[in-house]
This record gives sequence, C-alpha cells and structure tokens, in this order.
Amino acid sequence: MKLSQIGVWLIASCFWVFPGWAGDTLTMKDAVEIGLKSNPSILAVRETLLASDYAIKSAKAAFGPSMSTQYGYTRLDERPQSLGRDVGSLDNWELSFNVYQPLFTGFNLLTTHEKAILQKEQVASQLENAELQLIVAIQDAFLRLLQSRENVRSAEDSLLRLRSQLKVNTAFYEVGLRPKLDMLQAEVDVATAEQLLAVAQNNVDTFAAQINTLLGKDVNEAVEYVGSLEYFPVSLTLDECLERAAKSRPDLRIARQAVMLAEKDTVLAAVPYYPQVGADFNYIREGSEPFVNGGDDHTPSQWNAQVGLKWTFFEWGKTYYGEKQAEKNVSRLAQEYLNLENEAAFEVKKNFLQIREAEKRISAARQGLIAAKESYRMAVARYEAQVGTNTDVLDAQSGQTLSEASLNGALAAYEQAVAALYGSMGLKNPALLPL
Repeated sequence: MKLSQIGVWLIASCFWVFPGWAGDTLTMKDAVEIGLKSNPSILAVRETLLASDYAIKSAKAAFGPSMSTQYGYTRLDERPQSLGRDVGSLDNWELSFNVYQPLFTGFNLLTTHEKAILQKEQVASQLENAELQLIVAIQDAFLRLLQSRENVRSAEDSLLRLRSQLKVNTAFYEVGLRPKLDMLQAEVDVATAEQLLAVAQNNVDTFAAQINTLLGKDVNEAVEYVGSLEYFPVSLTLDECLERAAKSRPDLRIARQAVMLAEKDTVLAAVPYYPQVGADFNYIREGSEPFVNGGDDHTPSQWNAQVGLKWTFFEWGKTYYGEKQAEKNVSRLAQEYLNLENEAAFEVKKNFLQIREAEKRISAARQGLIAAKESYRMAVARYEAQVGTNTDVLDAQSGQTLSEASLNGALAAYEQAVAALYGSMGLKNPALLPL
C-alpha cells in the first residue's frame, strides 16, 4: 500500500471513530428541532416562563401571614417622673415581634394571584409563538439554501456549456470558418458566467451561516444541510385554513389573554373602594439592658392582638378616574384583538394565494425548461452545421439557464409559501410535510 493511500485510510478511520469531526448532517426537520432546543431567543422566553412560576408562588404566598421583628434603643435626656418620683429609666431597650394576617384586601390578593396565572399562560403562548416564528425562519433559510445550491448547479452547467461553445468558436476561428468576434463574445459570456457562479456560491455560504445562527451554532461551524426542492400538493381549502388559524394561532391567544389581564387591572384599580381588614399579633419585651430582661421600670414581656380596618373613602376621584382609565385600556385591547383577527385572516389568504400562484409558476417553468433545452440543442446543432449563428447559441444557452433558475425559484417559492401558510395557521410542521 502506498504512503498516500495509508494516509487517506487513517483519516477516514478517524472520521469513522469520531464522526463529529466530519461535521453534522442535518435535514430540515433536524435543523428545526435543534433550533427549538438551542436558539438563544427561545431559551430566553423559556426562562421567562420559569420566572412566571415564581411569580405565581409569590402571589399565592401573599395570602399567608407576614412576620417581622424590630429591635431598638432609646436614650432619654432625663428620667420620666410622676408625682415627684422616677417612673422610668434613661436607657430603654425594646424587642418586638409582629404577625400580620390580611383578612380582606378589596380583592387585591385574589386578583393579583389570578393575574399571575394569566401572565404565565400568556408567556406560554409567547413561547409557542416564538417557536412558530423560528420554525418558519429556519425553513425559509433552509429553502433559500437549497435554491442557492440548485442555482450553483445550474451556473456550473451553464459555465460548462459556455466553455464548450468557446472551444468550438476558437476552433472555427482558427480554421477561418468563423470571425474573431464570435470567439470574443463567447469569452465575455464565459467570464460573466464565472462571476454569476461566484455569486451563487457565496449565497450558499451566506444561507448556511444564517441557518447556523438560527440554530444557535457558530457561523463558521461545518454543517451539511441536506434536502431538495420538491412539489407536494396542499389539500386544505381556504376556509379550512382560516378555521385552523382562528383556533391555533398563538398570537391571537396572546391578544385574548392581554384583554383578560386588562380586565384584572380594572379590578385592581377599584381596590381602594373597599376597606382593608387585617389582624395583628404583637409580642414585646423591654428592659434597661440590651438583653431586654425587664427591670424595675420595664415590663419583661407583653403581647396584644387586634383586628383593624382601614378605609380611605375619599380621594377626590383618584380611584374613579383610575378605574375608568383601566376600562378604556380593556376597550383598546379588545379593538386591537379584532384588528389582529383581520390581519391573521389576510395573512392566511395571502399565503394560500401565493401557493396557488407558485403552483402555476412550477407548471409553466417545467414546460419552459423543456422547450429551452430543446432550443439550445437545436441551436448548437445548427451552429456546428454552419447554418446558425453564435448569437443564437448564446441566446439559447442563456434561455436554458434562466428557465432552470425560474423552475428553482418557483419550487422554492412554493415551499416557502407552504411554510408561511402553516405558520399563519399556528401549526408546527418541522419537516414541512403535507397535511
């Protein structure tokens, strides 16, 4: 075995033992699943969802009693006296404990707890909405990558045809059968095709880096994204799409939850209308020394319990106007929800119509590509038979390249419209399979 063969065998063995060295190979479904697990924006919303759990627990804990303590020292300028004799000391130490239990807060605690639960549900809907948007973004970038790869393949084929034509033109020119102008024109077209190929290859690298970013990967990480542009029919009617969107879109659910949260704020704004009732238990120790052990002028310990009510019944309309403001906010959010419903329906219909448009484009592009290939074949044959011109060949070659690009664009536009339709219906479809 030659030394070079041994080296190749060793490298291949390393890739087999450590497959991570060779880079990942991901389908569209794999890419979406990784993105949902690793994308920083998704992870941020998940952290918010976890934080909302603590908010609920905090609101629930407010129903229970609170306990506090206070320890202080007071120095008097002279001893307190009564009827000519001392009844206190200059140094006074006091330690007190308080337990407070709210009994009625004007529905403040209950509403705050209910609002915290609603806020968690809204964050869960926001997470679902963020995941849905990420899925559509990954699928869109993935399809653009596949389209760019097809454009690279088409550009390479075009360059190959032009170089072949250049060789023919050069040979004809050297034997005096064609003017030098034909050869120069072929050289210009070859140079132009090389530039277009470079642009197409750069687009492939750009979209691959974009997918890496959406997946939370390093932009320079070597990942092989595999797949192909395909056509598959969508059997849903427009009415079915609209119905699913009304039921499943998370942004509509978020808007409804915003209205409900605003209604809770209206209840909170009306809290000052009601009295605040609570119970207190106090335990107090006093003394002339820091250890508060009592003394001749201090009671060692005492306790008291009380139930109190506080009611601020007049604030010059502050509570009234605050409640009215909250009610108007509810009305505003309700109108925004109705507007969002209309926008959602429009988005669904727009994507549905784009699917139908792309279907027609695919059919026309396939027919056009067949005709363009036949036109190029005939132009080459006529040129080689000396009955056609170089311009006819170059035009036919350009027509075939454009037809290939049109078909690739139509297929990509179709799948992008399908992905957007699923997203506008609020449905997750990582592999972009037909329903």
